[in-house]
Amino acid sequence: MARDPLALFTPEAATWFRASLGTPTLAQARGWPPIAAGESTLLLAPTGSGKTLAAFLAAIDRLMSSKEPAKEARCRVLYVSPLKALAVDIEKNLRAPLAGIAEVARRAGTR
Repeated sequence: MARDPLALFTPEAATWFRASLGTPTLAQARGWPPIAAGESTLLLAPTGSGKTLAAFLAAIDRLMSSKEPAKEARCRVLYVSPLKALAVDIEKNLRAPLAGIAEVARRAGTR
C-alpha cells in the first residue's frame, strides 16, 4: 500500500479527513481502493476500526462531487445499520463528514 489511500478522494474530502482524523486506519486504507473501483466490498475488522466511515466517506465524497441526477435516479446509496448503532452512525459517520467537507469546500471556494 505505497499509494496514499486519500488520493482516491476529492481534495476537500482528503483535507477534512486529515484535519479531523489524521491517517486512515488499515481497514480504511485497504477498503477504499475496491470501493472506489465500484466493487462489492466487505470490510472485516474490529469495532472502532473505521469500517463504517470507510463506506460513508466514499459515498459522501461521490455524492458531493457529482451532479444531482434526475429525480428517478436519486437513490444512489443504501446503508443498513443495526438499530443500536444508528444514532452514532448518523452523527459520527454522516453528519460530521458532510458538514466538515462542505466547510473545507466553502473555504476553498470550490462549492
